Formats: sequence, structure tokens, C-alpha cells
Amino acid sequence: MTGSTPRNATTEADATSGYWSNSASNTLPPPDMTGPYMRFRPLPTAGVEKRRAHIIGSGIAGMAAAFYLIRDGHMPAANITVYESLPKEGGSLDGAGNAEEGYLIRGGREMNWNYDNFWDMFQEVPALELPEGFSVLDEYRLLNDADPNYSRARLMHQCGTIRDFSDFGLSKKHQWELLKLLLKRKEDLNDLTIEQYFSESFLETNFWFFWRSMFAFQNWHSLLEMKLYMHRFLDAIDGLNDMSALVFPKYNQYESFVLPLATMLKAKGVQFVTQERIRDLEFSEVGEELTVTGLLYGDGERIEVADDDLVFALTGSMTEGSGYGDMDTVARSARGVHEPGPGSDWELWQNLARRSPRFGQPDKFVGDTDRSAWISATLTCSPSVLTEKFAELSVNDPYSGRTVTGGIITFTDSAWVMSVTLNRQPHFRDQPEDVLVAWVYALRIDVPGDFVSKPMRECTGRDILQELSYHLGLKDELQDIEASTKVRTAFMPYITAEFMPRAAGDRPRVVPDGCRNLALVGQFVETNNDVVFTMESSVRTARIGVYQLLGIPKRVADISPTQYDIRHLLKGARALNNGKPFPGERILHRLLDNTYFAHILPPLPEEEHAHSWKSELDQWLQNVKQKWRI
Repeated sequence: MTGSTPRNATTEADATSGYWSNSASNTLPPPDMTGPYMRFRPLPTAGVEKRRAHIIGSGIAGMAAAFYLIRDGHMPAANITVYESLPKEGGSLDGAGNAEEGYLIRGGREMNWNYDNFWDMFQEVPALELPEGFSVLDEYRLLNDADPNYSRARLMHQCGTIRDFSDFGLSKKHQWELLKLLLKRKEDLNDLTIEQYFSESFLETNFWFFWRSMFAFQNWHSLLEMKLYMHRFLDAIDGLNDMSALVFPKYNQYESFVLPLATMLKAKGVQFVTQERIRDLEFSEVGEELTVTGLLYGDGERIEVADDDLVFALTGSMTEGSGYGDMDTVARSARGVHEPGPGSDWELWQNLARRSPRFGQPDKFVGDTDRSAWISATLTCSPSVLTEKFAELSVNDPYSGRTVTGGIITFTDSAWVMSVTLNRQPHFRDQPEDVLVAWVYALRIDVPGDFVSKPMRECTGRDILQELSYHLGLKDELQDIEASTKVRTAFMPYITAEFMPRAAGDRPRVVPDGCRNLALVGQFVETNNDVVFTMESSVRTARIGVYQLLGIPKRVADISPTQYDIRHLLKGARALNNGKPFPGERILHRLLDNTYFAHILPPLPEEEHAHSWKSELDQWLQNVKQKWRI
């Protein structure tokens, strides 16, 4: 028995496309609805057992494509081959090294509970450490329920002093700037940058320090992407300052996610081919219709793609061209400032874009690495005054296995905008009990440091350790710290390339117009409303591609509808107003107190219960008239 597509089904749902209501012609759930009803198993597509899939890139997007081909597409796992240019699978999700030479992670993962596609997949991936029958989701949820995350030192300044981070520090003008951005249409924000829209004073607020350091936004990045982030994470905005809205894995990103997923796929029969870079695709073309007929690699070598085969290709890579350093070596970019050059993971997308505008404009993202690069450093720390300082700033004893710093600590007076974090320890499963692994990164790598008088991009690991120690108030303890710490660094020229200003059409759709058997996945493809730079967005693109190419009668829901939930709107308004009742809030209390809906309002401060609601109404009306010039 095989499936058929319902007359009103859409593979990629879009909750912003129009008003939704129940009717005889619209019997599906709302386009952003998630939950068990959306997790049904579709019937196999006719002939799928004879088809093959070629997946280019073994990062989370490529492996998610394999997962959904098997689970929802009913394709035999042995018919799926994944090609990876690196020596092992995982792509940007890395974790390597040892205590003797030093550990290395290029980044970490701040996670959210409503990554609906990501958790849909990992609820079926066997757990890394729990007994058979438990999933990665089970393991993750049990860990974070028992050990909730928060920070007690989110911002620091003045060489080791915790700075007040209790509110966002937003003036009424700044609040209106954010509100108007939420109201703007996406179509009106093409190619605009954050600094072109916001006032200069906004870019000095606590809010912007929280936002830019947590999400890695630069002032010159895409205003459109910032807007999408505001909608995607609206439910978490009141936990932005103390990181209480986040959940973290137990170990590094490779061992927490890549290892269990890759192990499952291999056990099912998926083939992984490593150290093989696919540089171009061969097509047959009939009118506007394109069909992939071959994968090109090496010097003219070719892999045949049959007419009914499917191809999933990664467009670009955030960690392509990474260069590495250590205590006494400077990490250098392996790519040019304006052009990646031959033999890079951008070559495939560039070749596709030369063929047709339907494949987007990769040059918008790779054309200026001075604006997309930053450097991270992994610290392998034996006991010293540095580890004692980390313990002082942590939520729990760093050696307890529980939450440590609760996310990044950002130094607001750092010329580099430097941040440091310790996730749960051990961060690697083979990590010795007396060793801590910390991760450091900075947004500005082109200006001299405050202690080290040279730009971060010219610094060794020792230099970066000295700069960190200075901001922690430990400059007089450098000899002890350097003797007890190993530093490995990574220069990533494209790490925030996905945030570069863009316009409609610069990124291709998951399945470009006219492509019969090709889907593009990863961080550089267009989806309706989701953000980039998350594992959720990678999984989303893979899932859309599988469903669309196989004609699966199941749709990928739009991002979580929490952005429309009145509760999140109300608590978000309170948070943006620096934790104080927002204009009109007391009127809502007057209307809803002693009703069923009273609980949706943030509690008023005790001293304000007697505040005159009539005075509040007059003030609110005056503000509205002034802002909208009524």
C-alpha cells in the first residue's frame, strides 16, 4: 500500500500566509501546530524501495535527511550514501582532543524547548548513556529537569566585577524601536543592517550585550535575521538576561548529538564516505526542469545518479576554512578575505549559482570574511587561580557535573567583546576528574585588546588566555594560570556568514524551482519563517527536502506558535520595559483581576497595587497619541 497527497496538503507550512480558520476546504490543523497529531507515519511512496539517495555533507542537516528518508520516506537505509569532505562525520558539530594536548571545540549549542523538528528526530535516536529504550530526548530532558540552567554572572566589567544584569536597560525610545521592528513586514527589510535601523544608544544597552553575545550578531549583520530571531525566541525573551530560558547538553556537541545519531544510522545500514568533496553536480535539462544525473568530485571523477535517485546538498559551510592554533601559534584563516578559492565547501554552491539564479547568490555571504569571522579558544584547565575564579562565578561547584556558568559570561568593557563559558563538566566523556574545559570567543577580532596590545586575530592562545585573565581580575596570577592551562584556538572565517545582509532570492529554496530530484539543506537556504545558525533550522531544511522530493503527504509545521501566545507577548512586554509594568498593563489588571484569565498577567509589584488605573489610562493614551502622531 502506498500513500497519496491530500488536496489541501502543503509540505512547508507558512503561518504568515494568511488568516487560518476551520472550513470544509481546510480540514488540516493550523500551519504552526505541533504535537502528537502531527507525528503520524505516512505510507511509503510508490517505488521508494528501489530508489537511492546521495547526501552531500554529514553535518546535522545531512544526517537528518537520512533519518527522515528512512523513518517517513520508508527508503531502505542501505540505499543512502552520505559524502563528507572531512575525515569524520559531524560537519560543524565537533569535539576533539584530550587532556594532554588540550581539547578543541569550535562552538557550543544553546538549545530551546520548542526546536520541534530537532526533538522530533532525537526522540527516536537511542540515548548515549541511558539503557536501551531511552532516547537522546529522554536523556536531555531528564538532565535539564533535574539541573535547571541559569547564570549568576551574565555580565562582567572592571576586571572581575559582576555588572548588574537584572534588566535590559532599554529606554522608551529603544522599546519602540524593537516594537516597530516586530511589526514590520519581512519584505521591507531587504539588505538592511542592524546599525542602519537602531539608534546608536540602543547598541550600548544591556539588551544588545545579551543579544549580540548570545546569538553572535554584529552591528552590521542582517536586520531581517534579527527580526526573525525576535519572533522565534519571543517566548524566551524574559530569560535572556539570566539564561534561564536555555537548556544545554551534558557533553560537547559531537558526543551529545553526532555520535548517537551517526551510530544509529550506520547500524541501520547508511553508508558514510569520508574525505570526499563533491564540487559540482551534473544535470539534464528539459525546458526549466533540472534533473541531477551525476556528482562530480576530484579531477573530473563522477558518481552516477539514476533518474529516480535523490540528491541532498549542503550549500556552504559556517566552519569551512577553519585554521587552528595553540598556546604559541596564531590561528590563521585557510581562505581568502573575498573569495574562498578552489577546493572549499563553498565551491558546489558557487558552481550551482553560476548555472542559474534559482540557486541564489553565495557571494552575498562569502564576499567579506572580515565581517563574518571570529575566533574561539578552548581552555583545558588544571586546578589554578583561574579554576578558582570560575568556581566563584558558577551556579554550582564546577566539578559536580551540574550547571556551571549557565551560559556565557560577557565582558562589557572588553574591546574584543569577549565571552567565556563553562558548560556541565566533564565536557568530554574521557575528561579527567580534576580538569575543566572552558570555551572563549570574541566578536571583535580586528582591534587591540585591553591588556594584550594587538588584535585578537594576531594572538596566540597564550595571548588570549592573558586577555581573559585580565578581564577576570587575575593579571597578577598569569604565571600560575599559564602553567596550568592549555589553549587551542580556531579561526573561522565564515562562522556568521549566514547573518550577512541579504535580500529575497539571495538564498535558494530547499527545493529550487524546477528541480526534480535535488534539495538544498543547511544554513544557507530559504525557509518561510525560521532563523539560521541553529540545529533546528538544519533539521527543518532536511525534513522539508525529504517530504517534497518524495511527495510525502505530511507537512513540516511552521515555527512554534508561541509568538502569537498572549502570555508570551505580555511577559515579553514586561521584560522589555526593564521588569516594570508596561504602559496599559495596570488597565489590563483592572479588567481581568478576579476573572479566569487573571493568571496570564505578570504580577504587579506589591507597592504598585494602589496605583490609579485612571492615571495609567491617561498616560497610556498620551503616549499612543505622541508615538503615532494622532
